[in-house]
Amino acid sequence: MKPTIQSHPVKEYKQPVKRYCQTLDLRDNAELIAEYRRRHTQGNVWPEVLEGIRKVGILEMEIYLRGTRLFMIVEVPIDFDWNVSMARLATLPRQQEWEDYMSIFQVAKPGSASSEKWQPMERIFHLY
Repeated sequence: MKPTIQSHPVKEYKQPVKRYCQTLDLRDNAELIAEYRRRHTQGNVWPEVLEGIRKVGILEMEIYLRGTRLFMIVEVPIDFDWNVSMARLATLPRQQEWEDYMSIFQVAKPGSASSEKWQPMERIFHLY
């Protein structure tokens, strides 16, 4: 049986935006992956983490899962500085605690900040 292909609407902003695409792998353990998925469902992400993401200027963030591979899309204002914003995010309430907890599920070194775990992807094609 062929899996259902899903689509997701994209929010429109009244300003130019840019996008970052990154990847990270989860541990190859069905129970851990199920719990990681549960921790990222509506209402289960810690409110302080969501507030921090918004506070540093991120407009939209999506995480997709295929097997053990995560793919994250982050949309931000055109003048957003990734390095400055990620350094600030790492200092906000409960952020490092969240990152430490998530490292249980991820193929990542414990104690790593989000910017150290998620790796940028190279865009090799686009069609506008």
